[in-house]
Amino acid sequence: MQRSVPRTPLRFSTQTLLLQLGVVLLVVLLSAAVHTWLTYDRVGSEAENQALTLARTVASDPEVRAYVLAISGEEGTPPASELASGPLQVSAEAARTRTGALFVVITDEEGIRLAHPDPQRLGEKVSTDPSEALAGQEVTTRNTGTLGASAGAKVPVYAADNSTVVGEISVGYSMETVGQSVARDIGPVALTAAGALLAGILGSFLLRRRLQRLTLGLEPEEISTLVHDQVAVLQGVDDGVIGVSADGRVSVFNAAAQRMLGLPDLAGTRWEDAPVPDQLTSLTSPDRPAADAVELVAGGRVLVANARKALHGREDLGWVVMLRDRTELQELTRQLDAVGTMSTALRAQRHEFANQLHTLAGFMSIGQHRQARDYLATLAATGPLKFPVEQAELLQDPYLQAFVGAKGVEADERGVSLRIGPETLVRGQVTEAQDVTTVLGNLIDNAVNAAVAGAAAEKWVELEVLDEPGDNGGTLHVVVADSGDGLAEGTDTEAVFAEGFTTATGALNRNNRNGGGQGFGLALARQLARRRGGDVTVLDRGSSGGPGAVFMATLPHTTAGTAAQTSDEGKDQNG
Repeated sequence: MQRSVPRTPLRFSTQTLLLQLGVVLLVVLLSAAVHTWLTYDRVGSEAENQALTLARTVASDPEVRAYVLAISGEEGTPPASELASGPLQVSAEAARTRTGALFVVITDEEGIRLAHPDPQRLGEKVSTDPSEALAGQEVTTRNTGTLGASAGAKVPVYAADNSTVVGEISVGYSMETVGQSVARDIGPVALTAAGALLAGILGSFLLRRRLQRLTLGLEPEEISTLVHDQVAVLQGVDDGVIGVSADGRVSVFNAAAQRMLGLPDLAGTRWEDAPVPDQLTSLTSPDRPAADAVELVAGGRVLVANARKALHGREDLGWVVMLRDRTELQELTRQLDAVGTMSTALRAQRHEFANQLHTLAGFMSIGQHRQARDYLATLAATGPLKFPVEQAELLQDPYLQAFVGAKGVEADERGVSLRIGPETLVRGQVTEAQDVTTVLGNLIDNAVNAAVAGAAAEKWVELEVLDEPGDNGGTLHVVVADSGDGLAEGTDTEAVFAEGFTTATGALNRNNRNGGGQGFGLALARQLARRRGGDVTVLDRGSSGGPGAVFMATLPHTTAGTAAQTSDEGKDQNG
């Protein structure tokens, strides 16, 4: 079930698409930035390690160690001109040129430069702190000195005894060179990021198309509105709604359907495996007319079901099965028929009574007083007007008297005599009138139909009713017999309780019934009785030519004892 929502197709998921593209772009940029930073850090660390290796190599050179020790032992530092042409400057520059370092600096034990790429800086104190190296520690650094930003290392220079620090070696590689290395490595990173961005954009468009197909072009806000509307409608209607998706699974099984069928929520169950009556699954058969509806009995209710194909454009969405409860409607129809029959009988009796009064008035007007007295005596001997039901006084419950009386009038019109059996005794009052009426009415109707169709000349239906008191309400026992031809030879006694079977005409075509509702009476009566913990069974199959079949119904918790009955029982118990 879908509600038509006005929308612009070009606007479909525009915000969602832009959000997806923004997320993809952000992820790609963050990934590229992190990769670039890691590459930069890795190249810088490699430069530091390379500087540390070169510094160790220079510091371990015996000549360098000897010259640094010699200069440190002199009073004062040699002049810059002497240092510029000295062996330390030559060794340092050779190492720097050979390795491509930014600088190779040699200092004495006080941090005074003994070798430097810029001869003008010789004899000056270094611009970075040499204390750690002069204390005998090897360190890697990233500093900005007189030659610019660099990644380097500092190592101590030991005397020949390897215990006395006489100077330090500082080696550095330009960070510009590190940046150039990163720039060379960033090319593949940029290409990878661009490829990832393009893949993300393509995936977003493909996802958009899939969402458009799955959501039938609806916006997220529209989908939310439809979900709220669907829940409100499906759970608010009294009709049962069962949705079957195109792949054959139950997608909707609302509360009304659960109540009518007496089943839990079957959403997600395969339709062909669902524990529902076969008439429902047959409704979704492709070769069945769409407008064809069926009647069935389920959960003690008479239901009318039909199915419609659900389409959205040319897309097949599955089936929608609708269930409507006709139990109360049939009960009201039966009661209205009984009232109508009673009204007709009362009108006939009123007409008869009026004729009798007119006859009596005629006798009086012509002075025939003796004939008038004889006529009144004859009327008094026949008793009061009553329903054509023999021994109806055995049913002390007024509801049963009225209902059985109406059934008697209805049966009498069809040429069938309805009588009360001698074993009948009902002292309590009916408390579950609807269930009792449904079961008793269906059994009587079934018996009247069988009597009418039977071959016996005298057509009758005999009813015996007995109530049995109980702590939680009395049990009503009903036995109905008729003058019909009984069950056909070979008919299973359980088959008569199947939907579509009637003892009057046998098995009916379920799809072509004359007189709607035939074939459901016994099935419905048994389901109602069993739902209350009782049952409806066949006591006697009957015989051809009569008497017919005998049915018995047991209805627990349907009566309540009267005050007089309770008082009598108390006296019996007290002796």
